[in-house]
Amino acid sequence: MNKLFLLLLLMCSSLTVKASDYVYYGFQPDIITNYVAVKKKMGYVRLTVELMIEGGNNLEVVEHHSPLLRDAIINIIGQQPEEKIKSINGRHEIQRECQERIQELLKQETGETLVKKLMFTQWLDN
Repeated sequence: MNKLFLLLLLMCSSLTVKASDYVYYGFQPDIITNYVAVKKKMGYVRLTVELMIEGGNNLEVVEHHSPLLRDAIINIIGQQPEEKIKSINGRHEIQRECQERIQELLKQETGETLVKKLMFTQWLDN
């Protein structure tokens, strides 16, 4: 019984160490941008974006490139149709597209992707 407990404790401690290898960066202020809406001609989206960054020492690098990353997110959202903006599946696709673009840009700028995950933690649209 003690060996099993020690094994579980060892496994949990290795997971904790791995989790501490990530830091989070949130864009401030929230991102607010327009999209083309069919009925209203223009709509807007306000979203909170968090980046999961590999390695705490990469936080400053991501902060340095945040204007470029913010611009990429705004451009992607601004090109989306209303039906995609308003659907949950569409939002997931947009999130995935933004994540891939952020990773591409960071790879071009730094040689590494640095961002493990991009998350929309708040999404308000009209």
